[in-house]
Amino acid sequence: MNVISPEVSPADDSLARLEQLADISQRLLEQARAAGASQAEVSCSEERGLDVNVRLGEVETVESTRDRGIAVTVYFGQRKGSASTADLQDASLASTVAQACAIARHTEDDPAAGLADPALMARHFPDLDSWHPWALGAEQAVDLALACEAAGRQADSRISNADGASAATAQSLSVYANSHGFIGRDRSSHHSIGCALIAGHGDGMQRDGWYSSALAREDLESAAAIGRKAAERTVARLQPRSMATAQMPVLFAPEVARSLIGHLLGAVSGGALYRRASFLLDSVDTQLFPSWFQIEELPLLRRGLRSSAFDGDGVATRDAPLITDGVLQRYILGSYSARKLGLATTGNAGGVHNLKVAANAEGLEAMARQMGEGLLVTELMGQGVNGITGDYSRGAGGFRVEQGEIRYPVDGITIAGNLKEMFAAIEAVGADVDRRSHVQVGSILVGRMTVAGND
Repeated sequence: MNVISPEVSPADDSLARLEQLADISQRLLEQARAAGASQAEVSCSEERGLDVNVRLGEVETVESTRDRGIAVTVYFGQRKGSASTADLQDASLASTVAQACAIARHTEDDPAAGLADPALMARHFPDLDSWHPWALGAEQAVDLALACEAAGRQADSRISNADGASAATAQSLSVYANSHGFIGRDRSSHHSIGCALIAGHGDGMQRDGWYSSALAREDLESAAAIGRKAAERTVARLQPRSMATAQMPVLFAPEVARSLIGHLLGAVSGGALYRRASFLLDSVDTQLFPSWFQIEELPLLRRGLRSSAFDGDGVATRDAPLITDGVLQRYILGSYSARKLGLATTGNAGGVHNLKVAANAEGLEAMARQMGEGLLVTELMGQGVNGITGDYSRGAGGFRVEQGEIRYPVDGITIAGNLKEMFAAIEAVGADVDRRSHVQVGSILVGRMTVAGND
């Protein structure tokens, strides 16, 4: 057993620590300016956390983490250099700036390099309700994980083993500053409890689990409820069957449906576009989804899992549609990718913020009735997605749907199609949103895919 004693203090000194990081960033920018850099930016971060894992009623690990990172990027005209350190000693910080400058002096000009337009910098920093630290001690975390696992193991006599349970809490502080005079501060917390169980015996064993995660502890499901749901999901997978190869509707449960939105995001992100490695090149103002389909980005959502008033370039974020009436409204761009494409940044340096996919249906059972005959997918395996062509082929597990009812588990199957065709063939999005992701989407029903089985 590997045990590292955590240090948990009830005192919240996060604002003082943020100011320390802000002071460091200003010193580094001054040093970069003194070294001749025409522009510079600094990212400072600090993370603290506690992570506990148990298995079969015994503690496996208790780990306390405390990490820090300082990254400096300098520009000499359009030549760029970056260096990083975790050491806050003056000599180390000065050396980091010197290293970044040395690298910049030996790189080639990059016409897209440089800070974002100063006029785009964020100036308003609303409280986004993302800071909810939890003074979770090691003993309390162990008790939560043990209670979660015990509830799962006791929920059904067919639960024969466990892969363990966990409880974790983390705090993150970050500062981004640049030579435009911009400085932005972020505080966020994250907590989780999870459990993985095994049902059955021998060749008939099945594994599944459940977890809850949130920014605030009061938004977590209870440890016992998580364990019971893990048990319910695990025993439901016992005695799976295969399927004959056929064309049929496929219903993606919420926890896997968000992967479809993830493939969309990857294809409309700047890096893939300027490398010409996307199946959605030149697709702005193109109908990709049915006319009722909507996706909106909400970066200023209170207590959103990925809310922020500014992006990784310091550019102000704002609510903005991504898909309106099925039509792609814009790409997802930071300043660098925007320049490479001859476009304007969308405030997405570092990725998207909170996405909300509008629903037009109820939950899973209602959508299964709508589907009639088909496959409910609850698990996806493999990485069989070609970002250039959009071809999609992944291993899957789930449940056969017959006459509108979820009948029996299936595994050893592959689902295949092309993402463009799959997007266009979406028939419904459920209101049963999985809140554990910044992509807020319910179940997704795709009207037709190839399902390949062994029968």
